[in-house]
Amino acid sequence: MSELIWLIPLLPLIGFIVNGLGRNAFSKGMIGALGSAVVLISFICSCILFSEVYQSRQAGQAGVIEQHLFDWISVGHLKISLSFLVDPLSAIMLLIVTGIGFLIHIYSIGYMHHDSGFGKFFAYLNLFIFFMLLLVLGSNYLVMFIGWEGVGLCSYLLIGFWYKNTSYANAAKKAFVMNRIGDLGFLLAVFLILGTFGSLEFSTVFAGAKNFAVGDIAVVSITILLFIAATGKSAQIPLFTWLPDAMAGPTPVSALIHAATMVTAGIYMIARSNVLFVLSPITLQLISIIAICTALLAAAIAITQNDIKKVLAYSTVSQLGYMFLGLGVGAFTGAFFHVLTHAFFKALLFLGAGSVIHGMSNEQDMRKMGGLKKAMPITYVTMLIGTIAIAGIPPFSGFFSKDEILANAFAANPLLWGFGFLGALMTAFYMFRMLFMTFSGSFRGTDEQKHHLHESPKSMTIPLMVLAVLSVIGGAINLPGALGGNHWLENFLAPVFAEGKALIPAAHYLEHSTEYMLMAVSVVGVLIMVGLAYNVYVKRKQIPAGDEAPRGFLANLSYHKFYVDELYDAVVVRPINWLSTFFGQVVDQRGIDGIVNGAGKATFDTGKVLRLLQNGNVGFYLLMMVIGVIAIFVYGFLSL
Repeated sequence: MSELIWLIPLLPLIGFIVNGLGRNAFSKGMIGALGSAVVLISFICSCILFSEVYQSRQAGQAGVIEQHLFDWISVGHLKISLSFLVDPLSAIMLLIVTGIGFLIHIYSIGYMHHDSGFGKFFAYLNLFIFFMLLLVLGSNYLVMFIGWEGVGLCSYLLIGFWYKNTSYANAAKKAFVMNRIGDLGFLLAVFLILGTFGSLEFSTVFAGAKNFAVGDIAVVSITILLFIAATGKSAQIPLFTWLPDAMAGPTPVSALIHAATMVTAGIYMIARSNVLFVLSPITLQLISIIAICTALLAAAIAITQNDIKKVLAYSTVSQLGYMFLGLGVGAFTGAFFHVLTHAFFKALLFLGAGSVIHGMSNEQDMRKMGGLKKAMPITYVTMLIGTIAIAGIPPFSGFFSKDEILANAFAANPLLWGFGFLGALMTAFYMFRMLFMTFSGSFRGTDEQKHHLHESPKSMTIPLMVLAVLSVIGGAINLPGALGGNHWLENFLAPVFAEGKALIPAAHYLEHSTEYMLMAVSVVGVLIMVGLAYNVYVKRKQIPAGDEAPRGFLANLSYHKFYVDELYDAVVVRPINWLSTFFGQVVDQRGIDGIVNGAGKATFDTGKVLRLLQNGNVGFYLLMMVIGVIAIFVYGFLSL
């Protein structure tokens, strides 16, 4: 299989081309089957590849497979190849992208069945999978950048899939522009890496990085630029506001791109570049601060949102903050562990929300739901599992991954743990608030919605059940030693982070008794918040007030998303619009156009006067000739 790595991204690309060209000729059944089959085959190939990497690791080797396809750029000493790298890190990412991608393709067959753009939708999904696989498999920063840009393009196409709705089209433009800001950081980092190391190959760059001193200005600059890129793609402060608006896209898109895969690209890129980041402690500190601020801000906003997808969107931003917190404190395995478990339960929650919206005739406001668990039992049970997992209640997967990040944060700085614990409390509250408002109590929708209410078809519920199982057992792959585990994931990924760990003078370490205490505090706190949410939304049956109702100061800030969009509008958008108008109407139209048009008008008017000399009078022509000869003689005489 190692000789056929190229087949893994190629198959979704073929699916994109065939479905794209035949979208108006093929039946929906054929399009859905083809689009799903190419991803399924890629998943099977990824499983075979993973087994080869696993066997290599079991034999005590690094588990690295490289495939050189051809030299892409060759200028002087600069050689950049199109080649793929499969190691323990990319092998697991391949399983996430293709495995969850396949489930979401199956789900989309039912969810998008009545949409007229069915073929185009599957073509875009296949194209996204292709670029995401390119991002993961690239053995150098340029191939990764091509994949990075490609998933951004697909995100734009899929968010604005229903582009005839102006607000959806604006959401797509917003995502595109904010991602481009981050992408500029990536591009500058690529140039700086090339200038510093003379190569973009990971192996050459990481080997060369070990010769740099900690805090070297070149490495610090590179890591800060890479982190700026990650803030755009992975929705961190200040480039996070596009992600909640991206929920305008179809729900399977939210699950695939904006929860399970694309938004984790920033974490993957930093984890891949861990050698560079450990050489820049100031960048890691910056990541920790940005991460914890993002986690808390997004969680505070999610508490008061009433749109079920918006709650999950801000939850995603908050959970991404936890992953970055793990990176910031040097817990690269913990951060990637949370990427893995988050892919399971967040894809499950988004698809569950899509099932609810499907059953509620496209209603997304939780104030108009309630009492759905009887009509949608499979959706309810699976979303309950996803909610427990993300809240961090043992023994579900989210508990272990979040606990590992918080434990490492405590070892690095107890204050970071305190803020992380506060975010975990808010997570438990807003997630169970969402669950109770949606499924408990009595139905609050219209009679027509109540009549239409039904469980989703099997093509939508089977992926929910598979993801629910993974959300339950997913944490077992990296059980901590304090609970009798053997840190399987950490051992498996050890070669990827070995060089970075060797550069860290002292690893963080906690006694088992301390870990038990942290776990107990976290679980008790989460259970208290679950009880609080139950008391408010089930026992007291409280329903959030209308959009225009008066709220307290903090509740008003949270409900209006701390006015971040309004701040950006006032500080960035309006000044840029004003400058654009000034340059367009004053500099361009009156200045540049005025000069060009003035020169043309002057020539035209001069021609109008001079053409009067051509009057057909021979005597006048002779007179002018004599005057001309005299003028030449005078000029010649004066020039002597």
